[in-house]
Amino acid sequence: MVGYVEALTDPSYGGQLLTLTYPLVGNYGVPDTSEADDDGIPVHLESSRIQARGLVVHELSHTASHWNLAMTLDEWMNEEGIPGISGVDTRALAKRLREGGVMMAALAVSDGEVDADAVRRGLASAPRYGSERFMRGVSTPEPRQFGTGGECIVVVDTGTKNAILRNVRRLGYRAVLVPWDSTYEEIMSHSPKAVVLSSGPGDPEGCPETAEAAARLISEDVPTLGICLGAQILGLAGGASTYKLKYGHRGQNKPCVDLGTGQVYVTSQNHGYGIVPESLEGSEFRPWFRNADDGTVEGIRHRTARCIAVQFHPEAAPGPYDCRFVFDELARLAGEVQAAKK
Repeated sequence: MVGYVEALTDPSYGGQLLTLTYPLVGNYGVPDTSEADDDGIPVHLESSRIQARGLVVHELSHTASHWNLAMTLDEWMNEEGIPGISGVDTRALAKRLREGGVMMAALAVSDGEVDADAVRRGLASAPRYGSERFMRGVSTPEPRQFGTGGECIVVVDTGTKNAILRNVRRLGYRAVLVPWDSTYEEIMSHSPKAVVLSSGPGDPEGCPETAEAAARLISEDVPTLGICLGAQILGLAGGASTYKLKYGHRGQNKPCVDLGTGQVYVTSQNHGYGIVPESLEGSEFRPWFRNADDGTVEGIRHRTARCIAVQFHPEAAPGPYDCRFVFDELARLAGEVQAAKK
């Protein structure tokens, strides 16, 4: 019902056609995309632009009403050059995807009749999603800082949502964003209290440089949090293995169980890869959270080092906020290091 602004600008949707099953989309429009907070972090967007390659909806609302309205969804997508299509039975499409799994697709927009054969040929020659390396398009090319003074947390940018930066600032730390392929030495040159491996698009095995740095972070006992793609990369760095999910997990109401307490949390998710549960047995990690729907791994904790990771999105945006405590846990781990030094 809500969240299309955040979803469209989420770098994890890079290279994908986003399909929304709620029947009416766009009725509250789009807020001012240029508005930023005091640290320069966009208030309403999860990145600087629309990341999805296209949008599929059942009915597009051409009128919008909201106190924070700046433009309609149609105007925004036209401004950014992103195609969309309406009049589609998106629930029927979702059922097909649930049965057949995530698949390649093409979207053509034209004033006249579309040449379907040409579209099929183009799709057949297009690179497969799993073969694309998205990091160069979604990662910061050079380090960037948000906030001034005090200690910092480094965020390795494999497709960082702005909400991750906001939560680092909420903890009272400066956020330093570094490129996805930064080495351990480059990360530690900022003297961070902790490190976050961000979410992002694509196959975790396509980020060997990040996994190499992550392995060093683990071995040096640097307080580290992995989120979504970052969790998969940490798993690989700790000896676990990953796989492509047939369906993926996408939505704002995915139930996850804390295996230590039995507490069930409502989580926001968007990922197409996961950690192989059996591979954790011989790895450096143990399970932390499990998906209540299909039993997949939703969180891991290192057996000895100060390293945690979750497959869901604790930063949410637009919500729910039930799992913000994961960031507080990272701050606690960073505090343990400080106490040990004292």
